Amino acid sequence: MDYLARLFQQRSQSRMIRFDEEIVPGAELNDLDESLYRRFRTDRTVDDDASFLHKLGMARKDTEGLIRPTVAGVLLGCAAPERLLSNAYVQAVAYRGDTIDASDADPYQLDASDITGPLDRQVIDACRFVYRNMRTSATKSVGRSDLPQYDMGAVFEAIVNAVAHRDYSMYGSKVRLRMFSDRLELYSPGALPNTMDVSSLPYRQASRNEAITSLLAKCEVPHDVEWLQTARSTMMDRRGEGVSLILQRSERLSGRRPEYVSVDDAELRLTIFAAAARSVALE
Repeated sequence: MDYLARLFQQRSQSRMIRFDEEIVPGAELNDLDESLYRRFRTDRTVDDDASFLHKLGMARKDTEGLIRPTVAGVLLGCAAPERLLSNAYVQAVAYRGDTIDASDADPYQLDASDITGPLDRQVIDACRFVYRNMRTSATKSVGRSDLPQYDMGAVFEAIVNAVAHRDYSMYGSKVRLRMFSDRLELYSPGALPNTMDVSSLPYRQASRNEAITSLLAKCEVPHDVEWLQTARSTMMDRRGEGVSLILQRSERLSGRRPEYVSVDDAELRLTIFAAAARSVALE
């Protein structure tokens, strides 16, 4: 394991500091984009940039007293966070069938993308990937009715949760989005807290990354994306309703309840089942 990886696995022994508030090795304050971190300012903000970033958890002093960006600061305040945090992206793939089968003569991948940028942009671009690759059937009785495979409001909640609550200290891991003909799978690195299991997810809150979730709760949801079906004005819900919305909205559309599975205590996998195409004659 290289030097950077070892540094990232060292936790503070002197006081409890969450990993998203740890300083990113080699990062400097000028690595942050002013337009990205100043969007969190309000009319009541009077602090200089360094003090402001420190209060947000986006920067803090190192052992020499210099203000340096934290993991949260890089993820929300850097145009290309993957340059400093190599695992800070969403790997998205859409497959032709319901399995990963490279033996067929036809290309088994329909689409693939490494989705990068600040976390709020990753959420929107990952949702766009799903929308672009899902199928939509249509019926017509009185007017046309489009029937998508997935509820985009549920997809939005799922991707927000994946990037907000994943374990960024796991070197080499990334959020993985897999689309198959009959389902969507979303893998988020990190084990559940010791006191939780997958059955308690709809009922309990446990935030691994307080600074990240706080910042996402300040990031506005774009209003010009018509297919993004959410009543939220900001990315993150601090009331803990996200999992319930994923389960309820997806089951209402497909008739099957999404499934959460802990994989080897290293990843949390969410499976959202696709709604079956309904064949109704169009007049």
